[in-house]
Amino acid sequence: MIRADMHIHTYYSDGTQSPADVVEGALAAGLNLFAVTDHDTMGASDEVKNLAKEAGLRTVDGIEISAYGDVKVHILGYCLDKECAAFKRYYKEAVEGSFARCEDTLAKLKARGIVIPVEKVLAERTVDGTPVHSMFICRAAVKCGYGQSAGKFYLENLVDGKFAHSRVGRLTPEEAVKTITECGGWASVAHPGRINLQREVKEKLILSLRGLGLRGIEAVYSGHTEGETVYYKELAERFNLIVTGGSDAHFKEGPRTIGTPEFYPDEALLSAI
Repeated sequence: MIRADMHIHTYYSDGTQSPADVVEGALAAGLNLFAVTDHDTMGASDEVKNLAKEAGLRTVDGIEISAYGDVKVHILGYCLDKECAAFKRYYKEAVEGSFARCEDTLAKLKARGIVIPVEKVLAERTVDGTPVHSMFICRAAVKCGYGQSAGKFYLENLVDGKFAHSRVGRLTPEEAVKTITECGGWASVAHPGRINLQREVKEKLILSLRGLGLRGIEAVYSGHTEGETVYYKELAERFNLIVTGGSDAHFKEGPRTIGTPEFYPDEALLSAI
């Protein structure tokens, strides 16, 4: 059987793992297939593919678009052509939007007496030219003496519902699905268990996204309970969606490590890639 992890992050977005770290982790976990799905960028794609080929692993180009409707609904995209005009247009807007969002967040923080120079935020980027992630703001905040950890600072100030939260420059879930499809890829709803909607409302949203081209749902996810995994697999069958699965690993260590939980793609997913 093929073992896979279709949701991994590198330092091209908000992770701390290099592409080499990801390949090393994939080998250690006994994976045959994996996808790097950095937030709003495919910058790691070429490096990942070259390293995976050398290691004898199969990889698929991916992305996670940090979309927002009424709530956060992240959308995973697979097999996109990052050289197509539609993707280049999207990426330009994503980078510009991230800078505007950063400015908005920093202004909101400053109004509460939390002053973080934008230069400190940009210094948290490992790769120049990539979108500015909210976690960069949080890491910079800690280095400026605000809070004990970036994760805690995020939950206390930047998470949806908190005063410094910003959606400036974000695509809606509908726009994300259309963008991925226009770029020749296919879309899957990321970690549906984390979507803060009532079950009936969430099902209606997923069904409406399917009508726009959505093809998958991440039923197997590191943060899902056993019951949630069963439910989203059943929902995938009911809505005729491909089951995707992944760890959402950002770091070498921690609760979300590469290859967890175990995920074995079915023929529908393998055919799609």
